[in-house]
Amino acid sequence: MSDQVKKTVVLTGASRGIGHAAVRRFSQEGWRIVTCSREDVPVECQRDPNWTHHITADLGDRDSLQHFISRANEVLDGGPVHALVNNAAVSPKTPFKERLGCLNGDMGEWRRVFELNFFAPLALARGFAVPLRKGKGSIVNITSIAGHAIHPFAGSAYSTSKAALSALTRELAVEFAEVGVRVNAVAPGEIETSMVGPEYETLIPRIPMHRMGTPEEVAGAVYQLCSPDFGYVTGTEVFVTGGQHLF
Repeated sequence: MSDQVKKTVVLTGASRGIGHAAVRRFSQEGWRIVTCSREDVPVECQRDPNWTHHITADLGDRDSLQHFISRANEVLDGGPVHALVNNAAVSPKTPFKERLGCLNGDMGEWRRVFELNFFAPLALARGFAVPLRKGKGSIVNITSIAGHAIHPFAGSAYSTSKAALSALTRELAVEFAEVGVRVNAVAPGEIETSMVGPEYETLIPRIPMHRMGTPEEVAGAVYQLCSPDFGYVTGTEVFVTGGQHLF
């Protein structure tokens, strides 16, 4: 794409895992990429000419979240956004691998999880509503298989925040349709990222495809939801689970 016709994606949680794979996919397709994460981007990725802006921000902190929205809109300079990918999330773990449930999870941690996993995507959708309308763009929320069934390792705060994000996706889809913006979600299953420990190997027999997924496979689903091929799809959650969600 030439600079005049390049599409723009705003993507959160870009420094590793699914977010980083999504950056690579959008870059391969020639999109201009504006990102944020709590860490800087890896040195080898700073040479990507399409990855034009990275803003360090902690989206779980309301002041930092508003700073990112303001700074990104300055970067956009009144131009359109064609995709917003809400990928940043947190899943608290204990040092001894105990699952954090409803009774043993700290209430402060619950609030921290919901600030990043639920309220930040809502604030970002509102904060980029105008450029998304200009671009007739798409929002993709990264939910989780854990938001639909009890997961042996994902804690209750994480799971319920992702279930809430699934519901938010449907609500946003109806409201944003009025301004020509589609809103969908991608729900990954067991994906080989830094969030997955050796204990997850025990889940593979429960996956019909008998393997974990890759960040690139999730990124492919995210990209396709932002493409014209899915121009009549909104309010949908795509399960990238190898069939695990069927049980």
